[in-house]
Amino acid sequence: MNARSALFDLYGDHLRSRGGRATIAALVRLLAPLEFSPPAVRTAVSRMVRQGWLEPIRLPSGAGYGLTPRATLRLDEAADRIYRHTSRTWDGGWHLLVFPRPRDRARRERLRQALTFLGYAPLEEATWLGPRPSPEVDALLDAEDVRAERFVATYDGDAARLVARAWDLEAIGRAYGRWLADSRELIAGLGDDPGDEAVFAARSRLVHEWRKFLFRDPGLPPRLLPEGWPGTAAAAYFDAEAARLLPAAARFVDRCVEHQS
Repeated sequence: MNARSALFDLYGDHLRSRGGRATIAALVRLLAPLEFSPPAVRTAVSRMVRQGWLEPIRLPSGAGYGLTPRATLRLDEAADRIYRHTSRTWDGGWHLLVFPRPRDRARRERLRQALTFLGYAPLEEATWLGPRPSPEVDALLDAEDVRAERFVATYDGDAARLVARAWDLEAIGRAYGRWLADSRELIAGLGDDPGDEAVFAARSRLVHEWRKFLFRDPGLPPRLLPEGWPGTAAAAYFDAEAARLLPAAARFVDRCVEHQS
């Protein structure tokens, strides 16, 4: 975990529901249990401001940082996928994006990372496939000055072969298995009576590692997944532990931000 990722997790999992803002002093207090120094937090905040995720604001108790509209959209969609708020019913349509390969290597890499995060995978160099549209696609393509053709199509062939062509489900399944084993060890390490700060740190690590699947797992409909899909057991464990640990973690967050407004 780096400080920038920890800030994304913090805003998305806790501060988004508390107005999406916090003083720099509160951010330093909140990331201290994750072993980030004040300079590391301030550097990460400055980077997120330059990238358009945070904006400086004034709060009654001092300088602070709030989410930009772009960040709010990203975090809302991420939370929807992390906690599966939206039904995964599927109408059989595949969402296709077709655009010329950007010449600039940095732009190609940004597009690749962003589209993968949004649940798309490349079928060919210029064609990306996803099981559902993302509300962020328009803003992404505009930001990168890419003009894409969009299609919604059904596929009459072997859907499993199409999925296997786009995504490595075996590797994703193995990653879920490793996550589940590591997470059980993490939670067991809390002991019988942990304090709120320890619970906050453990839950933050749990959510952080789970959030990484947004860059790998597109959230395919259950009927397109292999029988005995490891992600199902992993999701059940995440849901149960994230909910169980939330009250104590929230108490710690509230104590850290209670004097900022």
